[in-house]
Amino acid sequence: MQRRVFLMAAPLALAGCGNGEAVWAPDAMVERARYRHDGPTALTLYTVNNLGTGNGAHSALLINASERVLFDPAGSYAHPSIPERNDVLFGMTPQVVDSYVSYHSRESYVTVEQEIEVAPQIAERAYRLALVAGPVPQAYCTRAIAKLLGELPGFEGLGTTWFPDKLMKRFGALPGVVTTEHNENDSDSLRDARRAVARALEG
Repeated sequence: MQRRVFLMAAPLALAGCGNGEAVWAPDAMVERARYRHDGPTALTLYTVNNLGTGNGAHSALLINASERVLFDPAGSYAHPSIPERNDVLFGMTPQVVDSYVSYHSRESYVTVEQEIEVAPQIAERAYRLALVAGPVPQAYCTRAIAKLLGELPGFEGLGTTWFPDKLMKRFGALPGVVTTEHNENDSDSLRDARRAVARALEG
């Protein structure tokens, strides 16, 4: 079974990376899900950090370009209503984004959101690069995002890294970045997190 069919593949940790499997949603499903966000063109780096160790567990990149998608390399978040093509999730409405953030924010994990507005052509280039970047192997999530960012004007200085917390710090030092931390007190149970996603998207 493919990991995106319905939240069945367990990540390395609740908020961590999963397996990099080839997944290709049908055209009709992708077309139905496409979402154009009316906000400014922007890149938003999500970093999931372990509150106990301070180490990063996962990275993802929300791209608001001609449509809004999430590049979630080797991620474990999924729902049948959210089509995926090799680590790119389509239909990233505010409800879905909130669900993604809540899924990763547990009593032991904090999700750090860092948004930066970019020119439309930069956002579109990030979008195009994300479409061909996956599938990404397990534990390569941050490296894949750093590689993508390094191909964008103004982001070349971020360099490559395997560590989510290091990329987070470098990204946060860019001028114009707005940082928000998402903390929740619900349990670390993967089953509870799956149920919360279902309630949020089906309720």
